Amino acid sequence: MLAGDAPGGSLVRPYTMTRGRTRPSDFGPPLDMITIVVAARGRDDRPLEPEQREIVRLCRRPISVAEISARLDVPLTVVKVLLGDLVAEGDVRTRAAVPVTQLPEKKVLQAVLDGIRRL
Repeated sequence: MLAGDAPGGSLVRPYTMTRGRTRPSDFGPPLDMITIVVAARGRDDRPLEPEQREIVRLCRRPISVAEISARLDVPLTVVKVLLGDLVAEGDVRTRAAVPVTQLPEKKVLQAVLDGIRRL
């Protein structure tokens, strides 16, 4: 757990992880909860903060921003700031999970939900 030593975490620790920043850098596309992140190859030699090193380790396989936040037990806004730094330095790459235009229509999702309820 990186958010703090005490149960429930500390409010000061996440703030210090981002050096007081509350928003990611404007480098690259915006990060949302379902953005997929993957570590860049050949970037293992660069010194990183412990939290950034843990994020890169998690990103050895494609993983969503929300899942990184959950696995590290760190607020989503903090993860976005840290990821913004990693993207800017070329340590990780991002891509949108699924273009909105390719998502199923509401009626298809409703039919699936109705079928599950009947089970």
